Amino acid sequence: MTTALTVTADRTKFLRLALAADAVVTGVNGLVYLAFAAPVSDLLGPGAGLLREIGAFLLVYGAAVGLLATRRAISPAATRAVIALNIIWTLGSVAAVVTGVAGLTTVGAIWTIAQALVVGVFAELQITGLRKTRNN
Repeated sequence: MTTALTVTADRTKFLRLALAADAVVTGVNGLVYLAFAAPVSDLLGPGAGLLREIGAFLLVYGAAVGLLATRRAISPAATRAVIALNIIWTLGSVAAVVTGVAGLTTVGAIWTIAQALVVGVFAELQITGLRKTRNN
């Protein structure tokens, strides 16, 4: 007796993974900023109040990106919005370091550039994932 196995490629798998990874990293970052604002402020430089605001934003943003990743049909428009916001975050982070506007410590500047690189990579992965949904 033989059994046929049908394999269907889910064209959204790569995009879902890129969105989900973004959501998890962003959400964890937001939680850390909210829960440990004072010690993180001492380490990175910006005031605890600003870090709490950033943390709240990141937590909501991470939840929204996570929700997008779990939708049966991923909206290309919503995905493009996530990509755009990730690019804006990346550029804004670099600008904050260059201009000194956030009052970052040396560790804070290094952290900000490192997380900007991570967010930029997420944007690139999401662009790739979005293209894969159209090309397969």
